[in-house]
Amino acid sequence: MSLEINKKKNPQEEEVQKSKGANLFLWFIVLAVVIATAVGNIYFADQFSTPIRVVAIVVLLAIALGIAALTNQGKTALTFLKESKTELRKIVWPTRPETMQTTFIVMGVTVIVSLILWGFDSIIMSVVTFLTDLRF
Repeated sequence: MSLEINKKKNPQEEEVQKSKGANLFLWFIVLAVVIATAVGNIYFADQFSTPIRVVAIVVLLAIALGIAALTNQGKTALTFLKESKTELRKIVWPTRPETMQTTFIVMGVTVIVSLILWGFDSIIMSVVTFLTDLRF
């Protein structure tokens, strides 16, 4: 029985990769928009209220993300996010009783290990105290 990755691509589905120059140009625009956002926020700090600047920052960063999504790396990231969403739907989440049982087991083991470590620490401290209190 072989496992296959479900990657059926039609010729229409394959996206054309942008040239290195076009990709670099898009990243330059993204960088310019992000820098303009930061500089504009500082420059207009005295002229506009904070809520207006926050809205402007959100809009400009959304524009930068939109432009970044047009790059080769952005398209790859979007494809990854879509595939991740599909994989998340396949997860079988535990029921509430299973979750509670596992939580109690973890808490119990934590308490037991803590007590064991406290016991070792007490023994080691007693030995060290005994050895340092010896007078020759």
